[in-house]
Amino acid sequence: MEDNNPPTPTKPRVVICVGDIHGHIEKLQNLWSNLESCIEPSDFETALIIFLGDYCDRGPNTSKVLDFFIALPSKYPKQSHVFLCGNHDFAFGAFLGVLPSPPDGTEFCQTWKEYEMNEEREGWYKGEGFENMHLQGRRWAGNHSVKFDAVKGIDYKGSIYDAAPTFESYGVPHGSADLMKVVPDEHKKFLANLVWVHEEDDVPIKTEEGIKTCKLIAVHAGLEKDKAVEEQIKTLKAKDTRIPKVTALSGRKDVWEIPQELSKTPTIIASGHHAKLHIEGQRLVIDEGGGFEDKPVAAIVLPSMEVVRDTDHLVK
Repeated sequence: MEDNNPPTPTKPRVVICVGDIHGHIEKLQNLWSNLESCIEPSDFETALIIFLGDYCDRGPNTSKVLDFFIALPSKYPKQSHVFLCGNHDFAFGAFLGVLPSPPDGTEFCQTWKEYEMNEEREGWYKGEGFENMHLQGRRWAGNHSVKFDAVKGIDYKGSIYDAAPTFESYGVPHGSADLMKVVPDEHKKFLANLVWVHEEDDVPIKTEEGIKTCKLIAVHAGLEKDKAVEEQIKTLKAKDTRIPKVTALSGRKDVWEIPQELSKTPTIIASGHHAKLHIEGQRLVIDEGGGFEDKPVAAIVLPSMEVVRDTDHLVK
């Protein structure tokens, strides 16, 4: 007998992109609670959740934020979690010595050369273990000679990365080599395992024409507009630590726009990093908070394109 019942359409999987946390554990907890409140339980428990990087610095509780992330797989075993590396996380990992070695066998001190003119002004770290530390680790743990950040209109918190609160969350003063000893091994492993880019096929998004399926590329700052995408992805997946400053993790204007070759195909680029919320076409920038105390941590839910914040007052 012929089956006249059409197959039930598969419900699209929910994908959530979460912006920069920067040590704000209470904001992260509130955001998580709000996501649970506004997403159907069956969808939330099987969601793909992509954290867009920058888990440390500025806010007071980096250590607790990492504990929260490390516990997620056991608390939500049906979810998938992707933890991107942000430029702050890269620098934290560089200081702790958990970055992969340069693939060509060179030493991390080779990354200093291009930026040595900034060493005095940025007050690079010169304590225990600095001799073969990646540039960003030295910048991260240093003491900035300029105390006021004119761009943000606030004082630096120790270093150019505002890393002092991260040291303090582990009970040691800013710039202390003791941090290398007191950070738990599971935190070091977490930082070592962060990915620099994530690709996801068949991600549904809501458009004016209805639900459209796209490829999603998630990377902390973005992809460079004028460089071949495939080559950029290859370098990011290889985690090439010969590079003193990874533009896809720390760039600004040069990674804001979508590379030309992706603009004609259904590909979303999702990032944090830029201290703003920007949703335009295929470009998603989800970092409303920027690590500032008075600004919210945000996430975007796909396919609905709903923006959820830690400050939303949602009731289950």
